Amino acid sequence: MKIALVQTNYIVGNFDYNTGRIRDAIASARQSGADLVVFSELSVCGYPPRDFLEFTDFLESCTNAVRQIASDCQGIAAIVGSPSRNPGEKGKPLYNTAYFLSEGMVSGMAHKTLLPTYDVFDEYRYFEPNRLPYQVIDYKSTRFALTICEDLWNVDNYPLYVRNPMEELFTLQPDVIINIAASPFHYNQPEIRQTILSRNAGQYHLPLFYVNQVGGQTELLFDGGSMVISSDGSLHDEFKRFEEEIRVYDLGEVQMKGITPPPAPPQDGRGVSGIRHPASGIALIHSALVMGIRDYFSKMGFTKAILGLSGGIDSAVTLVLAAEALGSDHIKALLLPSGFSSEHSITDARKLAENLHVPYNIIPIGQPYSALLDSLDPLFKDLDFNLTEENIQARIRAVILMAVANKFGYILLNTSNKSEAAVGYGTLYGDMCGGISVLGDLYKTQVYELSRYINRETEVIPVNTIEKAPSAELRPDQKDSDSLPDYALLDQILYQYIEERKGPDEISGMGFDPATVRKVLKMVNESEWKRHQTPPILRVSPKAFGVGRRMPIVGKYP
Repeated sequence: MKIALVQTNYIVGNFDYNTGRIRDAIASARQSGADLVVFSELSVCGYPPRDFLEFTDFLESCTNAVRQIASDCQGIAAIVGSPSRNPGEKGKPLYNTAYFLSEGMVSGMAHKTLLPTYDVFDEYRYFEPNRLPYQVIDYKSTRFALTICEDLWNVDNYPLYVRNPMEELFTLQPDVIINIAASPFHYNQPEIRQTILSRNAGQYHLPLFYVNQVGGQTELLFDGGSMVISSDGSLHDEFKRFEEEIRVYDLGEVQMKGITPPPAPPQDGRGVSGIRHPASGIALIHSALVMGIRDYFSKMGFTKAILGLSGGIDSAVTLVLAAEALGSDHIKALLLPSGFSSEHSITDARKLAENLHVPYNIIPIGQPYSALLDSLDPLFKDLDFNLTEENIQARIRAVILMAVANKFGYILLNTSNKSEAAVGYGTLYGDMCGGISVLGDLYKTQVYELSRYINRETEVIPVNTIEKAPSAELRPDQKDSDSLPDYALLDQILYQYIEERKGPDEISGMGFDPATVRKVLKMVNESEWKRHQTPPILRVSPKAFGVGRRMPIVGKYP
């Protein structure tokens, strides 16, 4: 028995594209002598389809696509993921289904039992959990236990009354476990996945074939990392991350001892400021963000990006990532200095653009700023300079960036980081504008860590940009530290509150000053309304702002 695994980048709702990729892969696997070819969860329609699942014609397109794919399965079998209708009178109208296709038809189906509803997932909104008796798939004298993503994950996350799919499937004496998945990336996820898969393979003494999709789907980034685990729980093989691949395996060889021992339970490595991620975390984050930008643009039909280049660390890192994703000739940088901009910031911004061969223009904002102040003088006369005048500068920059974007067909990249977004340190309709937020799931200290990774071989980002004190440069001698705790401290508190979901007393009990903790958490909660008006954020952490963190706008805690 030869099994091909296909790690592919799908587009939600693009049935011609997805079906074409699947059929081409079946043909390639057949030429490689494969008996079975396996695709990822909901591969036919793309994941996550969300409310498209409420459209009748969308579901009909899924059904038609499965039929087309089945027609190619002559002399070879395929496993594809697609929604299917629940024929019963009770429950949700759909199942999340793995189809087993052979001899031109659907010869078996397995419905997902454990439907995730945490963080970015909301599958129970659409799907009915499987309540039918489990069956194994018999094909060419091999018995397959066919499972979908969470059906192999920690059942402790689910209520006690939920079934354990593998416990029931194991009683049917399968020869191999197949798991098709759509598991989004975050920087701890690769270690977690391998631990769970190895635990299952070793517990049931069965080889395990795991297929995950790859690619960016708006804010969700899928890293692939498909795996084959031997029956002793050791890793036999692992696919590249953030790349498409097809590999073929001989089942007999996989049943033997793998090439690496089963992993120990994942240990939380600590990056800068106590943010926990493995040593490889920054490299993975870099690759994830580049893929996320590239796929957002390509799948939306966009080709060109624009951003404001300030000479600061956030816009510098964003420009490097965008240039890598789209190519320097598809990026435009605008330098928009005000009377408060330092000369070294302008110099640093120009040097970076030139290092990357990115075209740029310098458009000073002094004139429109003065004109607006003159217009507002009847109202503002004799009032002190304050945050209002700072925000006017940020909004003028946004107007200029959007004007150039509209005129020449660019998409504006948002450059705000997670620390700023958390405490509201950004101007609505100003520097919070953009079509996609590149760094919105990276704390400021992580942005610095990423900048050092970018400069690991040569100085791409000017050293002065990395070493100088962070400043918005919206008033004389302004520093971020004037109104915020030092980022090394701030990010630790934010991490404990956002990722670890610890309350103020718990965080203070870790040794942080209680007054500082309460001040920071108050800023986070009072800024929720602003975050609801920000662009989608590329997700690289276990808890990003956006769909995975649903907090009330009007509320009081702590």
